[in-house]
Amino acid sequence: MPLLLVFVGIGLVWAWRTGKLKGYTYEDGVALALFLLGVRLLTTGRTVPGATLMVGALLWAAWRRKRSAPPQMGIDDARRLLGVPEGATLGQIRDAHRRLITRVHPDAGGSAELANRVNVARDVLVAEMNRRTPRAS
Repeated sequence: MPLLLVFVGIGLVWAWRTGKLKGYTYEDGVALALFLLGVRLLTTGRTVPGATLMVGALLWAAWRRKRSAPPQMGIDDARRLLGVPEGATLGQIRDAHRRLITRVHPDAGGSAELANRVNVARDVLVAEMNRRTPRAS
């Protein structure tokens, strides 16, 4: 058991140093600890508490993954929202985004949801533009 803890510790340090843990929060760490505690309880004969902890941790992970899914937007909707033509350049997309975000930003009296939609529209169009014209290395 102590050797297993050493390997888990080395794996966690490696994942942290390489940036593999960037999308995880403190709550995810607590859920992982509860899942591992559930496994320990399950293997020592305490079936009900162990299974309850494991199922709870798995439900938390599924709920969090569903909740944190990035909002999707079609390319046509993004163009329409920002008001840019089909072959818009990166500069045109950025200018349209800046012009629109200054009006809809929550600090300027707009709503957070609309500002988020404008940001998503910009990201969608920039990603599409990068897919169309790959960069030279």
